Amino acid sequence: MEVVFLFIGIIIGIVVSKTNTVSCIIKKFYPEVEPEVTPEVKPTLNNAQNQDNQKKVVAAITAAIKYHREG
Repeated sequence: MEVVFLFIGIIIGIVVSKTNTVSCIIKKFYPEVEPEVTPEVKPTLNNAQNQDNQKKVVAAITAAIKYHREG
């Protein structure tokens, strides 16, 4: 039984090391491109709209909990 656990441990070690190696190679040759952030991308909500959205979210969550409890 110990031989089986040792064999499985060795296999897992090899797979993890190969995965890390391939990951490093991919990161080296294909670096992640950072997207440009512009201020126009995300519109800002005023305080009244934000509060209205929060009330809608709370109402939806409350309704879902009530529906789940009633079955």
